[in-house]
Amino acid sequence: MARFKYSGRDRRGKKAGTINAASRREAMVKLKEEGIRVIEMTEVPETLMTKDISLGNTVKLQHFVIYLRQFATLLKAGVTVVDATSILAVQTESKGLKKALLDTEQELREGNPYSDSVSKHKKIFNTMFVNMVRAGEVSGNMDETLERLAEHFEKQHYTRQKIVSALTYPLAIGVVAIAVVIFLLVAVVPTFVSMFADLGSELPAITRVVLASSDFMQSFWWLTILILLSIIGMISYLQKNKKTKFYLDYFLLKLPIFGNMLQKAALARMMRTLSSLFSSSVPILQAMSIVEKVVENEVIARVIRDSRDSLEKGQSMTEPMKNHWAFPPLVTQMISIGEETGALDSMLSKIAEFYEKEVETGTDRLKSLIEPVMIVVLASLVGTIVMAIMVPMFGMFDQFQQKSQ
Repeated sequence: MARFKYSGRDRRGKKAGTINAASRREAMVKLKEEGIRVIEMTEVPETLMTKDISLGNTVKLQHFVIYLRQFATLLKAGVTVVDATSILAVQTESKGLKKALLDTEQELREGNPYSDSVSKHKKIFNTMFVNMVRAGEVSGNMDETLERLAEHFEKQHYTRQKIVSALTYPLAIGVVAIAVVIFLLVAVVPTFVSMFADLGSELPAITRVVLASSDFMQSFWWLTILILLSIIGMISYLQKNKKTKFYLDYFLLKLPIFGNMLQKAALARMMRTLSSLFSSSVPILQAMSIVEKVVENEVIARVIRDSRDSLEKGQSMTEPMKNHWAFPPLVTQMISIGEETGALDSMLSKIAEFYEKEVETGTDRLKSLIEPVMIVVLASLVGTIVMAIMVPMFGMFDQFQQKSQ
């Protein structure tokens, strides 16, 4: 729902104000029904104060894929786009998608094309989706386009889930390790301080370090939380700014082990998207511009931008890729063959499939390697604290034995 600022006239004279409506046309109709003749109308930019805030409206990818499959089936069965949208708006479990489909249905009944209607909900229907659907409307193959989109998003979702599952385990173990260490330093170690004070002799270095860490944690626990929140906030800021996101993505791609996996996932997403767009007859320059926006990696996006510029100059799209470390020779060679043979969409699909399988194999291997490593790390942290407590206690036991003799 958008907000529009208007000025006009009614029977009493001049009138101005704002009105909420799904589209400019709907706003005009509402004002006409109120007896207001609109002279000027502009859409009010969304701000933090005017934003429609709602919880739980994020559309899960699996809900979106189900919607695409059902939409394609209904169109094949001869159901009109308007009726299919109305039916699916009722059936979907996603609140965000339901709201978007209801608005889309209203736009469709006003005579607007489906592609133009969904383009007003950019958070749900991205640029790639809108352009593929628009191409499907022109060619008359909307059902095939929707099936292709469903397949695209399914494979994208599967690849993303493999990456998430590979990263979730070390993150979970890391959180547990931090929680255990903080608990030992705050609740367990302080109970031994008075005992060590009565010992009278110099404590081992490891014990002094642990005691100092315990004192710091008890006095400045809030600082630890502040540092963690600052790190999260900084990463969020870096991701929102294009310039800083480039350096963040560069750093992530250069990480040992994880970087290679993230690089393959980004290449798979890029090739899969390009292949889907070419298969739907989207012009190549327009397709490159779309992929640049949806690839979700600024390092790869810059190379795509250079490739688009190369195409505009009449050169091959692979020239900038050949000179960049993020694109292996396999990618550039297969794209060159696709350009020469006129089967670029097929070649891009094969590259995407190759890297999707590479990601799947890599994440499975990574999980099997990370598990023992993380267990060793957790055991080492806990073992260090336990050793710091036990070593002085062994000294006290020896002193007690010597006195008793």
